[in-house]
Amino acid sequence: MVYAIVLVSLLAPTKIFANNSMKTEHFVMHHVADAHDWHFSTLGKLHITLPLPVIIYSKAGGLTIFSSTRFLDKNYQKVSYRGYVLDDQGKIKSLVAGRVFYDLSITKNVAGILLSIGILLIVLLTVAKRYIRSPQKAPYGLWAVVEMITCFIRDDIAIPNIGPKKYERFMPYLLTVFCFIWLNNLMGLLPGAANVTGNISVTLVLALFTFFITNKNGNKHYWQHLFNPSGIPKWIFPIMLPVEILGLFTKPFALMVRLFANITAGHIILLSIIGLIFIFQNIFVAAISVPFATFMFLLKLIVAFLQAYVFTLLSAIYFGAAVGNAHDTHKEVVDNH
Repeated sequence: MVYAIVLVSLLAPTKIFANNSMKTEHFVMHHVADAHDWHFSTLGKLHITLPLPVIIYSKAGGLTIFSSTRFLDKNYQKVSYRGYVLDDQGKIKSLVAGRVFYDLSITKNVAGILLSIGILLIVLLTVAKRYIRSPQKAPYGLWAVVEMITCFIRDDIAIPNIGPKKYERFMPYLLTVFCFIWLNNLMGLLPGAANVTGNISVTLVLALFTFFITNKNGNKHYWQHLFNPSGIPKWIFPIMLPVEILGLFTKPFALMVRLFANITAGHIILLSIIGLIFIFQNIFVAAISVPFATFMFLLKLIVAFLQAYVFTLLSAIYFGAAVGNAHDTHKEVVDNH
């Protein structure tokens, strides 16, 4: 594939190649980054876009709310509005020097989060009502799918890593975070969708949830291992203490970066492969890019599940380490079987 691309690039004029490369880079980053509007498609000069509310608060001007379309004129060129303007990175900047303001806008990623939360609430609450009304009835349809996911999280993630006596308190979080990440990973593959789990701010918040739940539920064995470890010479303790404290923060950091990097990299690779068609403007590149992009898309369907599974699994492992030592957890699992 590399030799084919190089051969086609020799046939493409250098100036056209450079211009198309810049356009493709903008195309890729536009779909990966957050925005103040939700752009779905462009048909000729018609932009199919859902404007989102811009919410700005400052001490001088108070609360200001307006549509994101105010930042664009009829030719879709950026203009200023009420002393604010969008920069090239899509960030709101003030035209008044020294003005301090807070951007509370509902961006594309925020709207995507609200949409996914709405879907999860409708699905899970509907299934919960069916369980209440017909607890003895065999599940079917969507009901059966949710039960399958719940049993998978319980039997393959929660119980083996936390223990059969202590897993129940963590099941609501594990089930919620798995469904949230998986749903947003899948929604991110749709045309014009928001890249929610590819936003490091979102993955940071999810990792902090795991971090706070882990340390809030830590028992004496967990904290003793940190501040009073046994089985090591005392002269090593001053060296181990900073390492153990640092380990508290490296775990959520790894969760944050792993999810963000895998999802974002997948989007960039897929869009870049498609963008090769527009860079080279050659039918031979399309014959290579389209099948390879199809393969990458199918691979990302697997990655969407794997990343949700890995995040949930590591969270369960951290919870298990906090509520009981490894020997007790293993003994509980063996006794249960």
